[in-house]
Amino acid sequence: MNHNSLLFRRKSVAQLQKDSETSSLKRTLTAFDLTMLGIGAIIGTGIFVLTGEAAAGTPDALGAGPAITISFVITGLACGFAALCYAEFASMIPISGSAYTYAYASFGEIIAWIIGWDLILEYAIGNVAVAIGWSGYFKSFLSGLGVHFPPYLMASTGTELVQLSNGEWQPLTDILKSQLGSQVNMMPHEVSILNLPALIITFVVTVLLIIGIKESARTNSVLVIIKLLLVGLFLYFGIPHFNPSEHWQNFAPNGWHGIMTGAALVFFAYIGFDAVSTTAEETKNPQRNLPIGMIAALIVCTILYIAVAAVLTGMVPLDVLANEKPISAALDAVGENKVAFIISLGITLTMPTVLLVMQMGQIRIFYSMSRDGLLPKKFSRVSKRFRTPAYSTVVVGLLVGLLAGFMDIGAVAELTNIGTLFAFVLVAIGVWILRVQQPDRVRKFQVPAYKFVCSGAIIVCSYLMLSLPLITWLRFVIWMSVGLVVYFIYSRKHSVLNEAIEKLE
Repeated sequence: MNHNSLLFRRKSVAQLQKDSETSSLKRTLTAFDLTMLGIGAIIGTGIFVLTGEAAAGTPDALGAGPAITISFVITGLACGFAALCYAEFASMIPISGSAYTYAYASFGEIIAWIIGWDLILEYAIGNVAVAIGWSGYFKSFLSGLGVHFPPYLMASTGTELVQLSNGEWQPLTDILKSQLGSQVNMMPHEVSILNLPALIITFVVTVLLIIGIKESARTNSVLVIIKLLLVGLFLYFGIPHFNPSEHWQNFAPNGWHGIMTGAALVFFAYIGFDAVSTTAEETKNPQRNLPIGMIAALIVCTILYIAVAAVLTGMVPLDVLANEKPISAALDAVGENKVAFIISLGITLTMPTVLLVMQMGQIRIFYSMSRDGLLPKKFSRVSKRFRTPAYSTVVVGLLVGLLAGFMDIGAVAELTNIGTLFAFVLVAIGVWILRVQQPDRVRKFQVPAYKFVCSGAIIVCSYLMLSLPLITWLRFVIWMSVGLVVYFIYSRKHSVLNEAIEKLE
């Protein structure tokens, strides 16, 4: 057998069905659980943290301004196309592993490895961004109680902190420099050594995920209901301060380029439904419930995102939003300090749902790749007591916790986005390929007008990828290059399919 055919060997339908039937994971999740998991993952860092930076801009990227609302419409459309493609695959291949498993069935092993390695980046770095964002709100919550955490334990390593006249410590960003000019050098400075809250919350989520999927889902559902109430509370108190005649005068300050850059940045907000698809082997009737969960979560969240982005940018000037807690900052700026405190408290309690769902997705990717022999077998070990992949859970928890303690949120959010967009493009291509090559295969859910929908997902997601900064592309290329080295040194040789071929020979 030639090397090319080995690289593109596929998992058959029979093999995938056997994996599903012999899975030692516990099937407990319903359509409601999946919808709540999707909402829990989608409504979080994107709406509570990144909306402000995407509107105001970052040192590496232009902001969309109030036109961030259009950015959310574009990303919602792209995700809608991608969700339909994911739903068709989930109804055909109800196996843990999400786009990795789908690629193994439609493209072959080398592409499956690339997408699996890409998903490791997406979920691990996404988790890091969530943990860092949560830490910012936790700091705001403590400040509201009059408790001041040591500043050098509240931000990423090496971040230079400046003490403002009100006693608060803030990272020394370009925006802060432009506001205060030479006064910055006269203020007290301190350099952070660790983001301790981000490390702690990752540890708590890791313990919950080891205990069990159903317990994690129940905790998530309760916190999601609180989260939806928080969004409603913000809109109720924010709308009276909505003043588009003042704050929307320059609706798109950086034009179409700013809108698309904003869309690429906030795309991070939507990756929750992708994580839902990794729970296929723990879902009751996955062919029916997975498509319902993904699509329902996406519709609810897109509507809420557009509403929050519109009110937020219509309340205050853009420079107020350029931080890791834009909703609290906007409410403080218009005098709604008590509501800002309540929302900071609520976000502090509920944002870990995003971390929970995305970390769960990361663990299931490890589990699936390990079961296929592409990663060491330890990652697919299932705890006899909890019936969860405990080893993978601990390793992922340690990795995310350490990175969250030392990285910057802007860099990790952009890196997660490019990984997600790449996965969406491959899934859309995969649906098209299987429709042509295997038209008679049973599909309990079919993408309507699949040529149009798949083309839409491919074009919009590719365009959003091109809108990301060059440094993000460089980091992504380096990561994928490392992945190919790992594949040819270890995974290709240890693949379960390779072992089967060697036996035949």
